[in-house]
Amino acid sequence: MAISPGRRRLRVSAATLLVAALIPLGLSSTSVAAPSRTTAAAEAATVQPLAGPAGEAARTPYMGWSSYSMQVYSNNGGTWINAAQLKAQSDAMHEKLQPYGFKYINIDAGWNDGVDAYGRPKPSTTLFPNGFSEVIDYIHANGQKAGIYSIPGISPALEQANLPVFGHPECRTGDLALQPLQQADYWGFGHRIDMSKPCAQLYLNSIADLYAEWGIDFLKFDSVTPGSGHNDLSLDARAEVAGWSQALTPHGIWFELSWALDINYADYWKQYANGWRIDWDVECYCPGQALTAWPNISRLFPKLADWWRHGGPGGWNDLDSLNVGNGAMDGLTQDERRTAATLWAVSAAPFYVGNDLTQLDQFGLSLLTNTEVIAVNQAGRPAQPVSTATDQQVWYSLNADSSYTVALFNLGGSQSTVTANWSDLGLTGGAQVRDLWAKQDLGSFASGFTATAVPAHGVRLLKVTPQAGSTISVNDDDQRVGYAGTWPRNGGREVTTITDSLALTVADTTAGGTAPAAGVRTTEVNNDNPAINYTGTWNRSWSRGLGDYQDDVQYAEANGDAFSYTFTGTGVDYVTEKHASQGDVDIYVDGVFKQTVSTYQASGRSAQQVVYGISGLTNGIHTIRGVKKTGQFMLLDKFNVRTPGGVRTISLNNNDAQITYTGSWGNSTGRGFGDYRDDVQYAEANGDAFSSTFVGTGVDYVTETHASQGEVDIYIDGTFKQTVNASQASGRGAQQVVYSISGLANGTHTIRGVKKSGQFMLVDRLDVRQPSLLTPDTAVFDKKTSAQADVVVQLGRPTSDLTSIQRGGTTLVNGTDYTTSGAAVTIKKSYLAAQPIGYSSLNFTFRSDYHNDIHAATANGASLEFAFKGTSVTWLTAVAPDQGEADVYVDNVLIQRVNLQNASRGTLQTVFTRSALTNTDHTLRIVKVSGTVLRNDVIRYTTA
Repeated sequence: MAISPGRRRLRVSAATLLVAALIPLGLSSTSVAAPSRTTAAAEAATVQPLAGPAGEAARTPYMGWSSYSMQVYSNNGGTWINAAQLKAQSDAMHEKLQPYGFKYINIDAGWNDGVDAYGRPKPSTTLFPNGFSEVIDYIHANGQKAGIYSIPGISPALEQANLPVFGHPECRTGDLALQPLQQADYWGFGHRIDMSKPCAQLYLNSIADLYAEWGIDFLKFDSVTPGSGHNDLSLDARAEVAGWSQALTPHGIWFELSWALDINYADYWKQYANGWRIDWDVECYCPGQALTAWPNISRLFPKLADWWRHGGPGGWNDLDSLNVGNGAMDGLTQDERRTAATLWAVSAAPFYVGNDLTQLDQFGLSLLTNTEVIAVNQAGRPAQPVSTATDQQVWYSLNADSSYTVALFNLGGSQSTVTANWSDLGLTGGAQVRDLWAKQDLGSFASGFTATAVPAHGVRLLKVTPQAGSTISVNDDDQRVGYAGTWPRNGGREVTTITDSLALTVADTTAGGTAPAAGVRTTEVNNDNPAINYTGTWNRSWSRGLGDYQDDVQYAEANGDAFSYTFTGTGVDYVTEKHASQGDVDIYVDGVFKQTVSTYQASGRSAQQVVYGISGLTNGIHTIRGVKKTGQFMLLDKFNVRTPGGVRTISLNNNDAQITYTGSWGNSTGRGFGDYRDDVQYAEANGDAFSSTFVGTGVDYVTETHASQGEVDIYIDGTFKQTVNASQASGRGAQQVVYSISGLANGTHTIRGVKKSGQFMLVDRLDVRQPSLLTPDTAVFDKKTSAQADVVVQLGRPTSDLTSIQRGGTTLVNGTDYTTSGAAVTIKKSYLAAQPIGYSSLNFTFRSDYHNDIHAATANGASLEFAFKGTSVTWLTAVAPDQGEADVYVDNVLIQRVNLQNASRGTLQTVFTRSALTNTDHTLRIVKVSGTVLRNDVIRYTTA
């Protein structure tokens, strides 16, 4: 375990905590203490082999005890883990907890003291005067398993000692460090091992073999990076993780990684380990006062909202020690203790206690020995949240028997009501409810369950069993869905909730004149848009009540302060307030001075005034810049950007999950240089690269230009396009488009940029262009009675995907304000005639894939399988131009070949249904036959 973010001090545990063989033979340790998918097949399918060294032992989360919390609490971590204490803990577990499944006794940092003649760790003779094996044998005799602790790297002292590797005298410890030397761990105790050298693997093997001789069953590997406070790859232990995994596998030793592992490498951790700590230490570092504190529990909820889908048979999300066994020591109220135990249980987290097992109180024992709650944990189905938007949260998981585990958490500071709606779980129909902590049946509930008076930081834990005839919707990422072949999640092939706007201009030519021509979109960009770059000292003022667009403005007071905005289009308006406090502003377009405009008004105040406008630009990338020249204030309210109709632009920030990075990349925030969303991604090594797979017709690579930048090679769909130069001799250019491509066939494409020269390569954002989902996407309505006409819009998605049309937050009424027919939406003239003159947008919102995700395969023959017990089954998934055919089998009989190709991308389309099945176990199997891609979204079945 490691240091919490607020406690960057060394842990108060014992001496000699370095990884096995960090300290050379003949040198005693110092007193410095080291601080510390392809998814599984469905139940009915053949059981798949598990990743990670522990094999079948990791099919469920482990249960046990860890010494570290008590090492911190006792404030003498170096001596607390002595032989007598460990035997006492083993005996206490044997008596109180082992009958309920607890069996691991894990000895944390401080157990070792120096190394042997081969650079392998030696146990402390002070702590274990009769030998370490005596303690291990004692633990085993109690029917338990023993674990120890290690960290990455090799110490400078061991490098200098240049000892031979056991069984391989040709290998020496002095040759194992990576050159040039690099720090291996959070604290800087050792250097990275060069795992490309065969001797490095032989060295780790020699240590793992020794552990196996001792009877070690578990290894905690601490300070693993990326993670452990270093997510920028300045420290990188991945190669050693793989090496240790290889060394431990022949012995079946459980391999647990710590701490605060970087989720961006989750697939890597899952490949090599059996568990991974997802956050900092749970301990409060309050020696003699408490083991933990509520904030250290509550901060796990948002972490698990991202991590939950990565836990499963073979490897589990580790929440650290569960310190709920003694109210006098835990630092938690009884409600908080029950909430913590619930979170560990529903998350399928390793269920290991950090308390002194000899001092468990009765309430603690009741939490740790509730067989129904333990069964939830051992079912191995991590719960997911319905939403984390409030402190009243519902988390749930679908079990193999079609029941749900549902936890109703109140994370707020006062008593509250928490409601679980069955529809949010994917359940349609009634259900029986049982309270697992109370071990009490609560009755039948038609559409949901409301827990009243849930105490502050409290919880209710339920088993929800659907009644006969209910339907259950199973998302593509559920553990019960088994995939054969390569089925990555999302990767740009998913559809999230999308809003596309119809740019509407309302005019009235009753008194004469001509209505504006259609075909040009006017998009309003508010002053707080992150793509606007402000230089100088700017502030935002809101809720002025003076008629500002979106009720806010940006303002500056110093002459020379400036704004700039880069846009794609044919024209732009600078819109601001006019008032006696304002003055002159110099306007530049594409670096060329255009004119000085006055925002001064002698009396009164005028909101949303166009003080500068330009049209007729070549459709492309342009920049408008305004520089304060006179007056007390300069204000910016919004820009009106004009673009030809038919295209919409989606901006992906540099930290968007749709962008992947290879090499050593860091994230820099709060630079104050005008970056989009005030952050950038950066790399220093030539050959480091970014790539992003997108759906559209074009993309822009937007970054900073500066003297420290250099050249970048750009590839589209694997083909080299050009080398772009991000260098700028003087000054710094923020949000610059250094590469742009348009005119691609509408579909899936990949942009890749590879660093070629310069000190740094930066990524700020990517702008992806897609055809509008609306044709046309601009409209003009004339209020003149004889000119009034309905506006008809063709949709680029099925009308079943359209969830709403809104103007200014007000939802239009289907059947009254508009109608749908086929792929067309008709906005009625009676509605349009009631709208004010001027620009506005009608926002068309289209639904997402179920839960905003899909799994997709590209290889013909790739398949998925789902086992269920019920009387009917339905497959709902995407249709799209890039999809083809799939064969659908029920109980190994080919039932139907379905065609998933469609002119437009659609979500949640019913493509297969099989009913009148016998109420027995069945298996649905789907096999890709043709097309570029096959997507899986939802399987729905009916219980009997």
